[in-house]
Amino acid sequence: MKNKISLLLFTAGVIIVAMLRPLPVLAGDFKLIANSSLKADTISTEELKKIFLEESSSLSDGTHVEPVLESDGPVHQAFLQQCLGRTSDDLQTCYRALVFTGRGSMPKELSSDAGVVAYVARTRGAIGYVSIATSTQGVKTLTLSDSKFNPQRRVIRRIEPEYPETLRRLNISGTVRLRVTISARGNVEQVELLGGNPILGESAISAVRQWLYTAGHSRDLIEVSIPFDPRSKFFSGPASHPRQV
Repeated sequence: MKNKISLLLFTAGVIIVAMLRPLPVLAGDFKLIANSSLKADTISTEELKKIFLEESSSLSDGTHVEPVLESDGPVHQAFLQQCLGRTSDDLQTCYRALVFTGRGSMPKELSSDAGVVAYVARTRGAIGYVSIATSTQGVKTLTLSDSKFNPQRRVIRRIEPEYPETLRRLNISGTVRLRVTISARGNVEQVELLGGNPILGESAISAVRQWLYTAGHSRDLIEVSIPFDPRSKFFSGPASHPRQV
């Protein structure tokens, strides 16, 4: 009996420490959202950067997309730093140059997470970013991947992570960053946690190990960011299931 009580206390302590442990990602945690018309579930940082810098207006599958910005704040700053490698002033200078030369236009800019979600939901091809805690009903959440060697490797079988019940009840959310090694045949060989809540990380690792990517000519190493939102429809059930992408 004493052993069982000790085990329960130890487990509870591990969970509390994990939840209070500061995340090694940026303070302005965000997730990518897109209009439900997009077929893709994953987007590379290279592709995302081209879209928001208006170097491209379509995804690799030919789907037309429209970037949507937040006006300012920690989420906006985190997105600029982590995905674009630009400051807000740099980005505005870039857009003004595109407008001046006739090669682009100022993208839609909204002042709140709710505004971004509403606009993305009703605008075909729209892609934006919001706080991890924002409800994303009516839009889809995109997984961000950073391919170091081959940006053409894409997921063809994806299994959603199971949301840890204790964290879901406590409304604990966050983004997990993983380094994934993919074989030439497309199987996941290894998954390493780079950042995020370690309990959410365990769930993400368990799911990603079952993913299947398109075949390539060699082994590839990519980084994947998976947002956990207790209100997301992908975490409504107790088990994960294969989903064709």
